[in-house]
Amino acid sequence: MKRLWVLIAVCFVDMIGLMIIAPLLTPFARRYGAADWVIGLLFSAFAIAQLLSSPVWGRVSDHYGRRPAILIGLGGSMFAYLIFGFANSLWLLFVCRLVQGLGGGTTGVAQAYVADTMAPSERAKALGWLSAATSAGVSIGAVIGALASHLGSAAPGMVAAALVAVNMIFAWRWLPESRPLHPHPTTSSGPPVPRRIPRPIAHALWEVVRHPGRPVSQMIWIYAVGMLALNAVIGVMSLYLIDTFGFTAKNLGYVFTVFSVVGVILRIGPVGWVNGRIGEVRTLRLGATLMVLGLTLLPFPKQFPAFVVSLLLVPAGTAFLFPATTSLVSQRTDRYELGLTMGVQQTFRGIMAIIGPIGATLVYQALGHGVPFWIAAAVVAVALLLSSQVRHDAPVPVAA
Repeated sequence: MKRLWVLIAVCFVDMIGLMIIAPLLTPFARRYGAADWVIGLLFSAFAIAQLLSSPVWGRVSDHYGRRPAILIGLGGSMFAYLIFGFANSLWLLFVCRLVQGLGGGTTGVAQAYVADTMAPSERAKALGWLSAATSAGVSIGAVIGALASHLGSAAPGMVAAALVAVNMIFAWRWLPESRPLHPHPTTSSGPPVPRRIPRPIAHALWEVVRHPGRPVSQMIWIYAVGMLALNAVIGVMSLYLIDTFGFTAKNLGYVFTVFSVVGVILRIGPVGWVNGRIGEVRTLRLGATLMVLGLTLLPFPKQFPAFVVSLLLVPAGTAFLFPATTSLVSQRTDRYELGLTMGVQQTFRGIMAIIGPIGATLVYQALGHGVPFWIAAAVVAVALLLSSQVRHDAPVPVAA
């Protein structure tokens, strides 16, 4: 349990750095003359790099350990924030996002770390805590970014880089390795057993595409479809707030704070309680339903307080949907391939994080400011439909 809390602290601080700069991307890009659809590309640049790096990080962590992968990822994030601090053009913002995505490819490694350290029955709750920590980081980071922007355009990036540097030192000192790395583990009877080598990354990815009805593939697709909707909303949220309610770089962060506080509150307690009462499958269905409702209502309010009420249903839905889905993925995966499978899941998340912002900003510019939210609602409805086919008693792989 101690290792889990150290990991949660590391992810919490890492997310603070991420969210110091994320809400500022839209106003900074507009300052350099970017069209709305280019801003969608800027958000997706992170996902492109994460897409390419996630399965690699997962496989590296299966071979060499979770700890070194997490430390290297933190180093990449620190470098990205330094670039943001000194950026004076649109192309440097793109470089920042690409480097940031390479560092952010270790999300699946952190999830595999949780699976290494927690019993299957406890994973949904532990992943909920991890999600709560990242949501808390969103809350604090967005406020810090808004405050730092008053000190100049370079300040947010410098503050984020400094925080991540401290986080790297903390992780180096206190974060232990979560999985045994013995080349020849022994069985209870004594003889050495050759260590299994994970499948090639391309093979694992293709299996999810080719066999979408298999237990692990089902959950990865539900997770991916939900992420498509969430990333579409993230891609247009700042644009919508600026154009509809007149927000600026100095106050955008506060809305992201409100957005994330709900997720923090729910993940700390209610997610684990609900999961224990009704199980992961019904929990993810509840989350998808809340997301559909919130996304459908978002474009209607013309006053900001009413908009916030609708907005809060979205993080409430993600708080139930994503931890339950990831827990089910981990429970249905052979423990020797946990890192690889979590990396594959993050690859699909990356694909959706590319499609979501680009598609949403194109729709926003061409069809109207409210249309991306309704399309996102329809996408989550697909995830809800997929969840109706999920078995409650899917077999759990037995480790060899």
